[in-house]
Amino acid sequence: MRAGPSQEEIRRHNLGVLLRHVHLGGPTSRAELTTRMGLNRSTIMALTADLTAAGLVREELPRVTGRAGRPSLVVRPESARVYVLAFDIGVDRLVAARVGLGGVILDRREAARERGAFDLPEVAGRLAAFTGEMLAATRGDTLCVGVGVSFSGGVRGADGVVRFSPNMGVSDLPLGPELARRLGLDIPVAVGNDANLGALAEQSRGVGVGTRDLVYLHGDVGIGGGVIVDGRLLGGHGGYGGEVGHMVVNAGGRPCPCGARGCLEAEVGERALLEAAGRFGRQVGRDAVRAVVDAAGRGDFVAQEALARVGDWLGIGVASLVNIFNPEVVVFGGTLREIFLGAAAQVRSRITTDALPAAREGLRLRTPALGEDATLAGAAELAFAQVLADPLDALARVGG
Repeated sequence: MRAGPSQEEIRRHNLGVLLRHVHLGGPTSRAELTTRMGLNRSTIMALTADLTAAGLVREELPRVTGRAGRPSLVVRPESARVYVLAFDIGVDRLVAARVGLGGVILDRREAARERGAFDLPEVAGRLAAFTGEMLAATRGDTLCVGVGVSFSGGVRGADGVVRFSPNMGVSDLPLGPELARRLGLDIPVAVGNDANLGALAEQSRGVGVGTRDLVYLHGDVGIGGGVIVDGRLLGGHGGYGGEVGHMVVNAGGRPCPCGARGCLEAEVGERALLEAAGRFGRQVGRDAVRAVVDAAGRGDFVAQEALARVGDWLGIGVASLVNIFNPEVVVFGGTLREIFLGAAAQVRSRITTDALPAAREGLRLRTPALGEDATLAGAAELAFAQVLADPLDALARVGG
């Protein structure tokens, strides 16, 4: 018979739970933490003392109190001292940020990225240069506790290797190891699929806060999906679950970079919209998609037809996802935000027609509260994962 958890294991677990409350919820009183965690006041006081001694939080008197008697101390994350590095590698842009505990962006760098063959040494060098600039501006008492990367493709989480990415044109790309080598921080680099990270970010900090079943769809050149079921990200056997962009919605339809035909991303992605609008080749990226949506809003018949066609296929795909996963919220991120806003009526009509009434009951369709930074925020949360799981062990590993 397996023995139950030791007192030390329980303590470490509770430290992580308390730190997560403060990290995601912001400054929180001891009294509120006592209620949320179901622990007594003396235990909460001991846990906050441990986290304060480790430099992860600080305690202070509340700024305003309407209650009589001694006020409960407020526990705040040490955002300026403890941080992670977050990178978002997109088709058209590179973003690097220094994100403090609590999700505060302390510093940020961004650059356009030319489309074409993916040059790993060039990308890693650019991000390393951004990192050098940001670290040079930090105080001496700060501590980096993790590095997280968002990338469009199927990622092997164990070592940060991108197994496949049709739209980036890479396979078995050693992204995590190369970035770790170039950064030289002696900290593991965690790499995640961009849509999965967007789903985690929106569920923890965005429109999905408080929900346990959510689908996040991210449009770039193609479409990725992150699925959260009962509060947990759907990973799949090898960690490549949620590739809803390669769900066939139109058998024998448009060719997809993955080799199949009629995938959701082939019928709804950037190229499908621009070709239908007669604009492919003039301009690419989010600005090109916005231009079609804007033209449709101004009465351009060709743009309206293109948007309606793409919106119809998007609705068909979402209806299938609703039938399979029965989510409470579907979030449209990246370029899909623009497409959904321009074709919301078409998308809703298809869902009403094709989704089971019980499965779509109470369904909410939303755009990201975190905007274009949803995937970057997800990369930061990926980087914070270890310190939130076991704060003291994570600090020991990074020398804090």
